[in-house]
Amino acid sequence: MGFMWSLDLSLQLLFLYSLFSLTVTNCVPFIQPMPCHEDDSHALLQFKEGFVISKLASENPLSYPKVASWNASTDCCSSWDGIQCDEHTGHVIGIDLSSSQLYGYLDSNSSLFNLAQLQILDLADNDFNYSQIPSRIGEFSKLTHLNLSLTSFSGEVPQEVSHLSKLLSLDLRCYMGFYSEDQINLLQIKNSTLRSLIQNSTSLETLRLNFVTIASPVPDVLTNLTSLQYLSLFHCELYGEFPDEIFHLPNLRIIDLGNNQNLRGKFPDFHSGALISALRLAGTSFYGTLPASIGKLSSLKRLSISNCQFSGSIPSSLGNLTQLTYLDLGFNEFTTKTISWICKLSQINYLGLGFINIGSDIPSCFVNLTQLSQLYLAHTNLTGAVPSWIMNLTNFANLRLDGNNLRGEIPTSIFKLENLEFLDLGSNLLQGKLELDKFLNLHNLYFLSLSDNQLSLIAGNKSFNATLSPIEYLGLAACNLVEFPIFFGALGQLTYLYMPRNSVNSIPSWMWRKISLEGLIISDNSLTGKISPLICNLKYLVNLDLSFNKLSGTIPSCLGSFSQSLQSLELQENHLSGLIPQTYMTGSALKMIDLSYNNMRGQLPRALLNCTMLEYLSVGYNKINDSFPFWLGALPGLKVIALSNNQLHGPIGCPKACSFSKLHIIDLSHNKLSGSLPSQMILNWESMKASNMSQLQYEQNWAFQHFGNENWYTNYSYSYTMVNKGVARNYLNLQKNYNLIGIDLSSNRISREIPDVVGDLKGLVLLNLSNNMFTGNIPSSLGKLSNLEVLDLSLNSLSGTIPQQLTELTFLEFINVSFNNLSGRIPENKQFSTFQDNSFEGNQGLCGTQLLKKCENHVAPPSASNGEEDSGSLFEFDWKIVLIGYGGGLVAGVALGSSYAPQVLRWLKKFF
Repeated sequence: MGFMWSLDLSLQLLFLYSLFSLTVTNCVPFIQPMPCHEDDSHALLQFKEGFVISKLASENPLSYPKVASWNASTDCCSSWDGIQCDEHTGHVIGIDLSSSQLYGYLDSNSSLFNLAQLQILDLADNDFNYSQIPSRIGEFSKLTHLNLSLTSFSGEVPQEVSHLSKLLSLDLRCYMGFYSEDQINLLQIKNSTLRSLIQNSTSLETLRLNFVTIASPVPDVLTNLTSLQYLSLFHCELYGEFPDEIFHLPNLRIIDLGNNQNLRGKFPDFHSGALISALRLAGTSFYGTLPASIGKLSSLKRLSISNCQFSGSIPSSLGNLTQLTYLDLGFNEFTTKTISWICKLSQINYLGLGFINIGSDIPSCFVNLTQLSQLYLAHTNLTGAVPSWIMNLTNFANLRLDGNNLRGEIPTSIFKLENLEFLDLGSNLLQGKLELDKFLNLHNLYFLSLSDNQLSLIAGNKSFNATLSPIEYLGLAACNLVEFPIFFGALGQLTYLYMPRNSVNSIPSWMWRKISLEGLIISDNSLTGKISPLICNLKYLVNLDLSFNKLSGTIPSCLGSFSQSLQSLELQENHLSGLIPQTYMTGSALKMIDLSYNNMRGQLPRALLNCTMLEYLSVGYNKINDSFPFWLGALPGLKVIALSNNQLHGPIGCPKACSFSKLHIIDLSHNKLSGSLPSQMILNWESMKASNMSQLQYEQNWAFQHFGNENWYTNYSYSYTMVNKGVARNYLNLQKNYNLIGIDLSSNRISREIPDVVGDLKGLVLLNLSNNMFTGNIPSSLGKLSNLEVLDLSLNSLSGTIPQQLTELTFLEFINVSFNNLSGRIPENKQFSTFQDNSFEGNQGLCGTQLLKKCENHVAPPSASNGEEDSGSLFEFDWKIVLIGYGGGLVAGVALGSSYAPQVLRWLKKFF
């Protein structure tokens, strides 16, 4: 937010300069200004009557109702706040009602449009209640400055705005509040409107369209705006190649293209004498190298190019930019042999090099950077110790050294940083014992993370000053804690407690009084006993994770409806029993529910339909006794259904249409489902057909939070265990592995033919239909599954040949068709030759190089009349029931046909 605030300040200075230039006159004798024109006064009073005053309508804490000074008994030019008049004519030429707490609608009937002489109109930071910008705005032919930012206007920017040919400054930003990834752009502007505006308003100096959807390439006509000083197109959904000539505009000072992920471009060679003072490309797809000529931008104060696609070495010429106060190069593919050039940046306040491989100690010359207050060196492969000289940087407020190879103890000098607000030393190799309550001496500290080191934290007994501590976030994963420190209970601002992988065995009663908690993560500890129903006092929880413990008893029934903000509920791997909570509030924010590996009974609650944001539902390895939950198909965003190892029964199908259109993974293995696999239902699995990766992406599953002066994202990821290449593999982050598409229906009683339409699911990576009662041929349409890596059809009653089309599956790395009634030649190609014999065994009629039985030139398919083959699906079904639970599955492990010796299987078949 600091970067944006600085841009705002720069704009205000430009704006004030413009206003000043309008009012300064030559040295002429004093002339009594004309009084306000009566028609203008009347129009303004009419305009005022159309609005109510509400403090909520303006975000600026210094806002006040400027129109309160407007009344008919005084002169509008001399007495009305926010009004500027032409001293010769008395006509109103300027209106500044920014942050005036106005709430209401502005439409084309407004008397405002009677002010034909208007040159300046500033209505920023008011609330026009999602009304559209009136098309009559184009009638202000003399307008030079238009500011409608932060006004809750919505819809399409009218084409008539391009008629304002005298514009010097246009600000239509529609972003309100702290930025978050799910920010919705309220305004849209057509590319044709934007091009016309640029072509007609050739004197534009300021163009700010942050959070206005443009959804097109950047118009090349921008290169003609030789007067342009300020260009801000943040989060406009721009794409294509950025015209690099814009960087060479002679008067350009500030350029902000941030958070346009599909916008590409490269830096040109920069010229000496360029006036650029702020350059922000963070969150774009700019690529290439950082030219050494960037060191010629002597006026540059702020450079933010993080989260781009830059590569190559970081030029040491950046050390020439002695005016830099803000530098963020993080999350790129830069290489660097040294960062000692930073020591020349004596004015630097913020330094971000996160996720760049530095691989050295922190240079000791950093101690000379006396203005440095924020240092972000996370995941940079730093070595050595946390420097003790850091105490000399008295302005230090934000220190991020997490994810490195720092060793040794945390220096005691860190407790002398009186201004320290944010400290993250997590995921290093730090050692030693440390008393946690020492951090209470840092009176400004609101964020503390020491997770995943080799520390032994001592709880400490101090709590006398904890009430006054501003600590909001505590990250203490794997810190060898055996109890909750006493002073935690006195932390009045505590919002997020992250303590997985410790040895805590109980939750203290004071926890349920922490009603401000938004995150409670105590997974993988030694918690025993029941979950207290008092947990439902925590009505602002966003993330709750008590997984991998030894909790018993029932789940409090209120957990489905106690919090409208709860997004993730993780209670897997405990000893919980009873019914799943039956009540879920309408408008629930739940995206993730994981109750797997417990002893839950009964049916799936139909009230889950109220969780319209649900993406991930895992209730596997319980004792759920229910029919196929076709009704879950009504959930519009459901991507993962994991119900394996339960007691589901009856046919798979829908009494009416059910879509499951966003489905990525369905695991119904190890149940008692029967009947056929319905073609119509499979046809509705649209996401499994998707070839466009953008259609498969999950929602961003993080909670946007504001700790102290920092915006912070506390995220949670979906993980799932699936069999890949015959081995159970745990996919830890499905949000990143969003192209993982899988179906596991193994170890059920599903019969009849495998539907041809399965071949339409072109996104499939894993398909496991093993240990069922499928008959008929292997569909040749499976050859269309171009992304398929795993195919398991073993332990069925399939017949016919293995389709030659399967050789077209270039990604196929594991196949198992063992123990069916297949015949003929195993397809021959380079890929199939890598598969072992146990992929094909148990099929008397098959022959091929993988098997002892080699093929002759003309091998006739065997007759189905001999004794062992005659038994049919009923025989197959009998012996499979005995072994149910040992078969394959995406979750359980390798398919039975691959895991058990062929001799054992043959013996079992003969025995039965």
